[in-house]
Amino acid sequence: MAYIAATLSYFQRWTMENEMLTEIFLPLAEEGSSAGLQELLDEQLIMDIAELIDEYPQYENLIISNLSVKRAVSAFKILDFPTQERIIKSLPGHKVAELINELPPDDRTALLSELPSPVVKELLKLMNAEERKIALSLLGYPEDSVGRLMTPDYLDVEPGWTVRQVLDHIREHGKDSETIDVIYIVDEYGKLMDDIRIREILLVDPATQISALMDGRFTAFSVSDSQEEAINVFRKENRVALPVTDEQDILLGIVTIDDVLWLANEEYTEDIQKIGGTEALDEPYLDIALSRLVRKRASVLIILFLSEMLTTTAMQHYQETGIFLSVADLILFIPLIMSSGGNSGSQASTLIIQAMALGEVGLADWWRVMRRELISGLLLGMGLGAIGFIRVLLWQELHIHDYGPHWILMGLTIFFSLIGVILWGSLIGSMLPIVLKKFKADPATSSAPFVATLVDVVGIVIYCSIAAMIMRGMLH
Repeated sequence: MAYIAATLSYFQRWTMENEMLTEIFLPLAEEGSSAGLQELLDEQLIMDIAELIDEYPQYENLIISNLSVKRAVSAFKILDFPTQERIIKSLPGHKVAELINELPPDDRTALLSELPSPVVKELLKLMNAEERKIALSLLGYPEDSVGRLMTPDYLDVEPGWTVRQVLDHIREHGKDSETIDVIYIVDEYGKLMDDIRIREILLVDPATQISALMDGRFTAFSVSDSQEEAINVFRKENRVALPVTDEQDILLGIVTIDDVLWLANEEYTEDIQKIGGTEALDEPYLDIALSRLVRKRASVLIILFLSEMLTTTAMQHYQETGIFLSVADLILFIPLIMSSGGNSGSQASTLIIQAMALGEVGLADWWRVMRRELISGLLLGMGLGAIGFIRVLLWQELHIHDYGPHWILMGLTIFFSLIGVILWGSLIGSMLPIVLKKFKADPATSSAPFVATLVDVVGIVIYCSIAAMIMRGMLH
């Protein structure tokens, strides 16, 4: 209770402070009072400034223009891409030049990779020679590689240096580094030898040589590693930054945890959209053009619709055998059977996609996954099948509905059909993401709708085949 009360108190205080900031900000913004705005904004946290920009987009340029360059960069880099794009396109050229040159290389690379080519070309012209060289270098790496995430702003030292020399180096160059939490040790050719956390340096005698602190145990990315791999490694490593090297182990840059968290959030959003049966939107839902939204949803729906036509074909085939004419009540259970199979498949697919994203399941684990899903699918099918049989029994015995003299056979048909369909749904839902991963496709595209469609088509065949076998004598 005390925790809840404290949380409510904090929320109320935060809300009041936010309202007070708004009350002061709006009159100054409407008047265009630069001096007043600068004084107000200098007193605010960067997060509060970003919230003002999100809440009042009509004043976003005014806010950015009245911030110092460093604070403007700090606020700009935590905004979402559509807002960044608007600001870049509408700010005066000199202000854009300040922003783009001061942005950390990794954040700038992320921005440039999203912008249209003509805009990127103009922004490159605004950069100074050194920053342009860095930007072009980072943009030269494959789109989904670690090279696009890294920043060349890091601190490196040589193993022969003393701790005193390292501390002097940090004081002189630390302000230009993305982080000073980790110091990288390189040889005379720039080859990475080790990395040392800053606390290990601060807690020893200043006369100690760096080589005495080295243990040679470190984790590094190759510049061509996938960004997905970076996410998985950061989940396992308790680090704020990890080094990036080339094929000769030359240190090229570092990847920091803030970029990986941003990337993981983006990947998670895309996967959720794909699991839901649509293409990744690439923009916030309310910002994307309606025509593009319809196109991204329509393509998947058309494929699913055409696939579901196979279900109709299967039912037409079994209709010709006379099974639905002889036992018309079988039709009543088709939605129940199909939805149960689709639900089990969607469950399995979601679990495996999540496990693969977290690195808990790999391609080599396919047999363990299949074995678990065979057992769990069988048990779940027997459980739901028993409920289905009891449903037929109760409706018959309580005279809610008359299934005819062969109601027991119908109950058995429902029982075994649910076992078969749920078992199939569990197998296809668990194996499809692994198969897609094997062929270098995104496992998230094995979305719930796709799995449900596959289960529907085969499920009809399973249901009708079991019904034909159990109720064979009634078809004559």
